[in-house]
Amino acid sequence: MFIDIHTHAFHPKIAHKAVDHLNSFYNVACAGDGTIDHLLAREKHAGLDKCVVLCAATAPAQVIPANNYAVSLQNSHPEVIGFGTLHPGYASWQAELARIKAAGLRGIKLHPDFQGFWLNDERLLPIFEAAQEDFIFEIHIGDATRPENNPSCPYKLAHILDTFPRLRIIAAHLGGYRMWEHALKALGGRQRDNLWFDTSSSTPFVTPELLKTLFAVFPRERLLFGTDWPLYDPEEELERLQRMAGLSEDELEAVMSNATELFALQEKGLG
Repeated sequence: MFIDIHTHAFHPKIAHKAVDHLNSFYNVACAGDGTIDHLLAREKHAGLDKCVVLCAATAPAQVIPANNYAVSLQNSHPEVIGFGTLHPGYASWQAELARIKAAGLRGIKLHPDFQGFWLNDERLLPIFEAAQEDFIFEIHIGDATRPENNPSCPYKLAHILDTFPRLRIIAAHLGGYRMWEHALKALGGRQRDNLWFDTSSSTPFVTPELLKTLFAVFPRERLLFGTDWPLYDPEEELERLQRMAGLSEDELEAVMSNATELFALQEKGLG
């Protein structure tokens, strides 16, 4: 099964506004309109079977509505795997973990830079401890700044991975958006059984040489295809990833299907 592990879709009432914000914040022209219908049409056109739709509550009060929307998308569309969200400022996080588990959500998205906390915030520790058996965490890592000035740098992630060896984490953007040299230092050269990487928002910014290095250093079976849609289009991302990384058709299809094994491990309670 081919899976896009990193996408976003917004309620139709706010999709246009959300895309305008992304265009302004990242100085890009989004490939998608932000709606679930457009996302699923583009995924189907690119030959992908399922997509993980992520959300991140930028304030504690948004946790419940964001998770309700993730559940509704998953229930309404068989192609969607919903990931919920938490915020360290949300007091009733234990009850919310139980609620979203019962609702069938498979993972939790954290975006410290957007959500207004740091990845080494001690309030996250009991959340990780409680959630590690039931959820996969997709965590945004990196920014165009120095690691010590960034809420989500690869070094902070490495500490979490070592502290919680059973906590399954997908490091977004090949381990560190605009911080790939630090990602290689902090996350490369060592096999971590609890770490995966997605390819989203990387190919527009790395050189082919750096991308090939990342693919050589990070375990191939731990690389997951992701687009960051609506920022980038699935078909265009597949073509660019294959061309820049020098992947054969079989190698590209392996990256597109690696997430299937991650979800299988989750179901078995292993990995």
